[in-house]
Amino acid sequence: MPDHWGRQFPDRRPFFFRALRRPKCATVLYLIIKAAISGAVVAAVSEIARRYPGWGGLVASLPLTSLLAMVWLWRDSGDHDRVAELSVSTFWFFLPSVPLFLVLPMLLRSNLGFWPSMALCVLGTLALYALWFWAAPRMGIKL
Repeated sequence: MPDHWGRQFPDRRPFFFRALRRPKCATVLYLIIKAAISGAVVAAVSEIARRYPGWGGLVASLPLTSLLAMVWLWRDSGDHDRVAELSVSTFWFFLPSVPLFLVLPMLLRSNLGFWPSMALCVLGTLALYALWFWAAPRMGIKL
């Protein structure tokens, strides 16, 4: 049965019912597995850092989140170009986040307090991201 644009749909339900279809169990299970693995990485980093801050810093500095995102993207799309674009974009967005890791320890050591220090760093990082969104295209960098 064609709709008003002339396209065929395999089912005869109105368009607003098609959007309400439930996801298949396999899709939901896959999403849960991705979330569990990604969450386990974050939990492992925090546990390692609690016992051994230096080792925790090493593990946290590894691009585990980026690598997992690239694996999930490849698994979901199979598109080399998308994975390559994600990799390049990750690099360019890493740059405005670097000051957070330099300023946060200075603020904490100046006895400002954890939450105010974190808030200032997050606000500063957001400002740097906004600046980067503005500046990168003007420098010929595609984000």
